[in-house]
Amino acid sequence: MIEMQDVWKQYPNGTWALNGISVRIGKGEFVYVVGPSGAGKSTFIKLMYREERPTKGHLFVNGFNIERLKDRKVPLLRRHIGVVFQDFKLLPNLTAAENVAFALEVIGTPKKYIRRRVKDALEWVGLADKADLRPAQLSGGEQQRIAVARAIVNNPQLIIADEPTGNLDPDTSWGIMKLFQRINDRGTTIVMATHNREIVNTLRKRVIAIEAGCIVRDEDKGMYGYDD
Repeated sequence: MIEMQDVWKQYPNGTWALNGISVRIGKGEFVYVVGPSGAGKSTFIKLMYREERPTKGHLFVNGFNIERLKDRKVPLLRRHIGVVFQDFKLLPNLTAAENVAFALEVIGTPKKYIRRRVKDALEWVGLADKADLRPAQLSGGEQQRIAVARAIVNNPQLIIADEPTGNLDPDTSWGIMKLFQRINDRGTTIVMATHNREIVNTLRKRVIAIEAGCIVRDEDKGMYGYDD
């Protein structure tokens, strides 16, 4: 699903965020990406959905060569990827259903399919009864569930999550993690950057630890391993 070969990333200010990373993530895996703040986790994540380009090295995601991918082809890559953010990134003036539908509209899904898919996605995350509410009328946990519904509405092969429980209380965080586990159980690959020690240490998955832009640990059923 994902292969990085000696990937380096330098930002315009001269900072090197990634320093020669090589890693492979197979279809159906559930992977935590951990490490101190500023270690390069978010850059690692952003490269996968072509928010950023590698400065050097080779990166393949679901068959796409990221460093050679033309801008006009990026939407095609993202049709097969769902992304969930820490701050939800819901459009405030749209209802829950409209936010989920938007993910289908931007990739040109015929309107006759959108309503059914949106209904199914909202039912799947347990919020069918909130379809007509706007984000401000929802709790943080409900907003993140809507974000998850938006991420899965097109049945992606890969879900990328950047600190998806970072703004949630512990009980709500566990509810969101149960959703991710169900998504993974269907065969979807999940790559999740997180600082949540309890979740990583309880729901034991593969752990990739990044420090100073380098992978320092890659282990199956790993532990969090940091004090922050």
